[in-house]
Amino acid sequence: MNVKELVSFIEKGELDAVLTELYGKENLTYQKARYISAVRGFEKQYGDADELRLFSVPGRSEVSGNHTDHNHGKVLAASIDLDIIAVATRTDDGIIAVKSEGFPEDVVKISEIAVDESKFATSFAVIEGMCDGFVKHDCAVGGFRAYTTSNVFKGSGLSSSAAFEVMIGNILRSLYNNEIDNVEIAKISQYSENVFFGKPCGLMDQMACAVGGFISIDFKDPSEPVITSPEFDLSAIGYSLCIVDTGGNHADLTPDYAAVPAEMKAVARELGGEVLRDVSKLELLERIPELREKCGDRAVLRALHFFAENDRVDMQKAALERGDIDSFFAGVRASGNSSFKYLQNVYTTKNVAEQGLSLALCLTEEFLATVEKPSACRVHGGGFAGTIQAFVPTENAHELAKLMDRVFGEGACHILRIRTKGAICII
Repeated sequence: MNVKELVSFIEKGELDAVLTELYGKENLTYQKARYISAVRGFEKQYGDADELRLFSVPGRSEVSGNHTDHNHGKVLAASIDLDIIAVATRTDDGIIAVKSEGFPEDVVKISEIAVDESKFATSFAVIEGMCDGFVKHDCAVGGFRAYTTSNVFKGSGLSSSAAFEVMIGNILRSLYNNEIDNVEIAKISQYSENVFFGKPCGLMDQMACAVGGFISIDFKDPSEPVITSPEFDLSAIGYSLCIVDTGGNHADLTPDYAAVPAEMKAVARELGGEVLRDVSKLELLERIPELREKCGDRAVLRALHFFAENDRVDMQKAALERGDIDSFFAGVRASGNSSFKYLQNVYTTKNVAEQGLSLALCLTEEFLATVEKPSACRVHGGGFAGTIQAFVPTENAHELAKLMDRVFGEGACHILRIRTKGAICII
């Protein structure tokens, strides 16, 4: 379809079923207008085209396994109904041009792709890296024009960068490589971010965005992570996921983040391994006196957190598979408690006066104590500043949002759904 035909297709409700599945019936009108706006954005940037396609890639929320993937641990995550969408068409000129709403256009010549440190941390580098990764996986690449828009807000722990990487892979797959699956796209996305973008990330973000729904990932062998998708529709039983942005200052937190894997690996080395997954909890417990002396108490606590989180991920995955919401929420609360007390990533010791996450958790726990149905909250993402996560009965979600917005500013609380589908070509 061209621009006129695609806009008419959306307006007539031909996409209503899939948009309702992705975003919920209550958001249908907004999403239809959003997709039409994206089509118009493509037209403004690139003119008309005869074979337009629509794509969607969700953001993600970490549920349990906080700060464990870098030590080859286990993670439970879920995709959400905030997403990046794209309008794209294939071209035969060997050029990829991507215009993301609010950002300059990226134009990549496929024949000139090369790793360049001066391009690190740019969307241009991501596109180049995805192309190179596809080639290394014996997949075809080719030109296209794309217009994207995203409501996965940055700095939220919802993985806006991973969603963009997966989107480029989603477009390349749909236009040139129908045989490649979302798991491989996630691996290529990690390669792009590691090698071309210059960030040594794990695979959790990309995998959760690509695969969709609840997803459990075991990183014992990072080159071949074991992925399972426990089928459970949280929205269907009347629950929303609330992400509260406390507005914390992310400046100068790199040392805080870097210290977590460094301290865990220091303990592992003392026990004869490279990462904690190489050693056992029993070894750790037996040698705590000398580990305290050599690595420090915080490092020991963080290592204990690692082993407990691995067990929790297995427990919560099993709870989802049998539909046991009480046990699942108990795991959410326990993971958050461990992150606060043992991992210690709820506030930075460099600025103890700023504890927005602690305050948000305190107020949310008090609120949830008044709710009749089971519920849970915890620190979200990397921590030290930023966001908390709360699983709330949908009928109570707006009341919680009102409280959070009053304390942390209008729009601080985002009421989301767990999305059951990952990266898709809608049409």
